[in-house]
Amino acid sequence: MISVDEAITGRRSVRAFLPDPVSRETIEHILSVASRAPSGTNTQPWQVHVLFSEARQQLTDAVVDAFKNEQGQHDHERLYYMTEWREPYISRRRKVGWDMYGLVGITKDNREGMIEQTARNYKFFDAPVGLIFTIDQDMHWGSWLDIGMFLENVMLAARGQGLETCPQAAFANYHKVVRKVLDIPDSQAIVCGMSIGKEDTSSVINELVTVREPVETFTTFHGE
Repeated sequence: MISVDEAITGRRSVRAFLPDPVSRETIEHILSVASRAPSGTNTQPWQVHVLFSEARQQLTDAVVDAFKNEQGQHDHERLYYMTEWREPYISRRRKVGWDMYGLVGITKDNREGMIEQTARNYKFFDAPVGLIFTIDQDMHWGSWLDIGMFLENVMLAARGQGLETCPQAAFANYHKVVRKVLDIPDSQAIVCGMSIGKEDTSSVINELVTVREPVETFTTFHGE
């Protein structure tokens, strides 16, 4: 059994999975553990759609088709990141992107390669299980913090079962497609997707290790 520190520091966004099936019972266990995430006044504002086999493939086919054939026609329901990137965030964003592309041999002039790599998001990186997370549209920022803590719990609880994950904001771009395929009402916002399964340790893309800032760069101690 891994320690809490190991579960947290060893978590990575895995982008290549083995086809080994994951049982419904395992997913139910992970979600049950994750549901202990804190939430303001115990509102528990999260909803989860779990996709296996044909259901996962149906969503994948629909979103990949929209991604490749309807460029520029889809976007998030609400602002997800900053509208104008600035330092230090833009450098961090660029570094992880080019580090990833470098591992799989995609150069800056290889637009087709970038498109195909991005499309793998919508295939859940070949993971056997895909998750879609939603929240009621009328929930505000406190509840979005709550669902963020729930998402982290899902990822850590998965590691306790020998599985890895990749949270995927990319699915929120195609909220209309996701909503139609999964029959999700307009009253729920599509927050993100998540791939879950056993890591393909032979895949070079899973060698990506992101850089974290040292504590002193983001922390101010008072009254020491």
